[in-house]
Amino acid sequence: MKITFLGTGTSQGIPVIGSKHPVCLSDNKKDKRLRVSVLIEWDEFTYVVDCGPDFRYQMLRAECTKIDGILFTHEHSDHTSGLDDIRPFYFRQGDISIYAHKRVLKSLKTRFDYIFANQNKYPGAPSVITNRIKNEPFILNNLEVIPVKGKHDALQVFGFKFGHFAYLTDMKTVKEKEIEKIKNIKVLVINALRVEPHQSHFNLEEALQFVNKVNPEKAYLTHISHMLGFHDEVEKTLPKNVFLAYDGLQITI
Repeated sequence: MKITFLGTGTSQGIPVIGSKHPVCLSDNKKDKRLRVSVLIEWDEFTYVVDCGPDFRYQMLRAECTKIDGILFTHEHSDHTSGLDDIRPFYFRQGDISIYAHKRVLKSLKTRFDYIFANQNKYPGAPSVITNRIKNEPFILNNLEVIPVKGKHDALQVFGFKFGHFAYLTDMKTVKEKEIEKIKNIKVLVINALRVEPHQSHFNLEEALQFVNKVNPEKAYLTHISHMLGFHDEVEKTLPKNVFLAYDGLQITI
């Protein structure tokens, strides 16, 4: 299995428009972060988790020419607003499969009504095959995927376990029974927004506490804001098995 980090930034990305914060002015490529998303490949299959406003550029940068589907963690715009940019895939492949909680599907149908239209559909619009995710395992091709439920402030979100890889973002609270699903996994990805506490995201301290609970072989931090600090400086402070993810990072399990 190969994982490509398409984006590792928070909802505004880094640099933030108009910001003079030192991290936003950094020349280090690892300090430049698009909105959070990952590309997951195994055998001949390719899936994306979340498609935010940077989706088109992320697909071009990753030289991705086909996808088998998109999984959504939740409905916020930094995770969904790139849905229209599935059009090139649709024109080549046909209907694109999407996977999401029923609440998220409802939100997408409202915001992208022209994609989901049954009558008088605009001929340039893509079409999707909707798949409702519940908090129970499901199969993507030949791989079992296990949802991991958490809370993003008061909003329910899903993380996903793909074999030996678990991807969780926008988490603030996760119950013990959900943590049990990913205990001792090989690779964990978890959000770490900044140093200071935040209402709806793990800060760095909370993310590291979560890593200790899960006890993965390796952990990568994502959904990072400029307020976490410079990539190279922060990474020096982390435990030996914990790393800051960055855009374009590829790992193989």
